[in-house]
Amino acid sequence: MRGAVLYGKDDVRLEEIPEPGIVESTDAIVRIAATCVCGSDLWHYRGINPPPKKPSPFGHEYCGVVEAVGADVTTIKPGDFVIGSFFASDGTCPNCRNGFQTFCLHMEPLVGCQAEVVRVPWADGTLVATPEIPSAELIPSLLAASDVLGTGWFAADSAQVAPGMTVAVVGDGAVGLCGVIAAAQLGADRIIAMSRHSARQQLAREFGATDIVEERGDDGVARIKDMTDGIGADAVLECVGTEQSMRQAIASGRPGALVGIVGVPHDVAITGTTLFRSGVGVRGGPAPVRRFLPHLIELIFDGKINPGKVFDLTLPLDDVADAYAAMDQRRATKVLLQP
Repeated sequence: MRGAVLYGKDDVRLEEIPEPGIVESTDAIVRIAATCVCGSDLWHYRGINPPPKKPSPFGHEYCGVVEAVGADVTTIKPGDFVIGSFFASDGTCPNCRNGFQTFCLHMEPLVGCQAEVVRVPWADGTLVATPEIPSAELIPSLLAASDVLGTGWFAADSAQVAPGMTVAVVGDGAVGLCGVIAAAQLGADRIIAMSRHSARQQLAREFGATDIVEERGDDGVARIKDMTDGIGADAVLECVGTEQSMRQAIASGRPGALVGIVGVPHDVAITGTTLFRSGVGVRGGPAPVRRFLPHLIELIFDGKINPGKVFDLTLPLDDVADAYAAMDQRRATKVLLQP
């Protein structure tokens, strides 16, 4: 089959790779209907993360049709259309039962999803079947649920967004935009999206943002404080992962606010003194997307949200190298790939 292979900095290729099969009795084999490039993939593509020791299949976002299941799989069957998290989880360990499937005691990262077929370990604890085979129009939104929508939702959940709140969203990539969706669905009265890009500002407003702040760093914090009578936001979603974005998020919250952090941190050094003096709480981490999938799928099928709009470029899987370049060069917010 064809699949994306990461060789190193600026080097992703589509190659013929072995098609996966059932290895464990808890596995499922899924034929990919749609996959995509994640912002976190760019850390590897740009050479910021250590390069792979050898060329490696890549990608972790997926939705598609089940082709085969292991003997012990009971909740899905061949022919089901499924979405799963970017981490495989058994669904039964204490961390899974507490809703933190990304910390499953038997967790396995999903890799090689930018391909035609993927093997999903722990199928019962990882995959969720849709109520029916979705229309083509729904597939982008269901694909978004496998990572960026669930991650943005976890940011809002971690920040305990509630009706009537003022919420600030730091980051206007796909995760930040989905954080706006989550804040709106959870009843926030005012949603301040921090963005300098006109197309992303427009989409943020479509998703529910009431205000846009273009300033960054200390200037962005000052603008948030000015908009909230000098107090700060009731909740803040940090969806980037740089030190500047983290500091901006912490400083933008009012005393007692919670900051939901879901941007993968890179070179971030926040001291205990900074946290102590801020008066805010920080929660988050790798998003347990599996916890939210049933609800997110329901919202999508009911037409209440349309997160698929974060995909502003669609390419065939053959053009995976162009997809990475487009996101790296900020010519696209998020690229959907069709096998």
